[in-house]
Amino acid sequence: MDAYIKDIAYYLPERIVTNAEIIKEFPEWTDDKIVDKIGVRERHLAAPDETSADMAVKAAETLFSKGNVTKNDIDFVLLCTQTPDYLMPTSACLIQDRLGLSRNIGALDFNLGCSGYIYGLALAKGLLMSGTAKNVLLLTAETYNKHLHPKDKGNRTIFGDAASASAISLDGMARIGNFSLGTDGAGAENLIMRTGGARHFSPTGKITYAENGSPISEDHLYMNGSEIYLFTIENVPPLVKDILEKNKLTGEDIGMYIFHQANTYMLNYLRRKMKIPVEKFYINMSDTGNTVSSSLPIAICKAFADGSISKGMATLITGFGIGYSWGGTTLHF
Repeated sequence: MDAYIKDIAYYLPERIVTNAEIIKEFPEWTDDKIVDKIGVRERHLAAPDETSADMAVKAAETLFSKGNVTKNDIDFVLLCTQTPDYLMPTSACLIQDRLGLSRNIGALDFNLGCSGYIYGLALAKGLLMSGTAKNVLLLTAETYNKHLHPKDKGNRTIFGDAASASAISLDGMARIGNFSLGTDGAGAENLIMRTGGARHFSPTGKITYAENGSPISEDHLYMNGSEIYLFTIENVPPLVKDILEKNKLTGEDIGMYIFHQANTYMLNYLRRKMKIPVEKFYINMSDTGNTVSSSLPIAICKAFADGSISKGMATLITGFGIGYSWGGTTLHF
């Protein structure tokens, strides 16, 4: 018995923030500098009253409108988000009701960032292989921009808000391979939002400043870019090697590599380090930015639509980031 991605859809919020708008606030940036370093020309931001659950519902409705899976088929909902509507209840429960799905199904949230789609596929595959479910609705949704400091010129160029919806079933367009997963919580301090949880519930208002003048606020998302870069270049190459070994494949067997769309500088460095041919390495984030857990499903949709992925092709996908957390698998179209 195998598990498959049956179909994928995604949702991007209506509001678009271009590089030109960011440059007005931070004139030290230029469009060329942002594009060269990050690879982003514009990103979508959720409306002030638009939540992760709102976006996930819209992505799911788009998925169902394609006709390859129906609401009646779904017997489990998984939502990956780090920006839930409430601390409680679980957003997946709210989504079950809003979509009008059966009450005789399971629904849960899980909290992961850029590796979240990989972990969601692993969870969904486990539910199918155990016989617990036959059709899992895997959702990803993040509104990171609501948690960025207004003067954080670095992260505001990188992140975009988005949601995705995937149907994971016993048949479909892409067979899901074996997984390689990893965790190192020692890196938690390098990508963190300190307040709002049980350890530090109330905002502190405490702000310090990095050498480049960027604010480091305990009440907003903080990312140590240099440490995240080092973590990525140290861990992704052995991750890819392990994925290939666990799936009994070689690099020659892979028709396309799709990594979490973090930023183009990092991705191109990884490609060169691992000697992956440029024609086998997919980058397409200029109109979305880094959409965290939604970056992989969006990239898969785009690659399939533009012909970069075709039937009969083995594709290797990886996610990596906050936690630290990383993982990957193969998709066989």
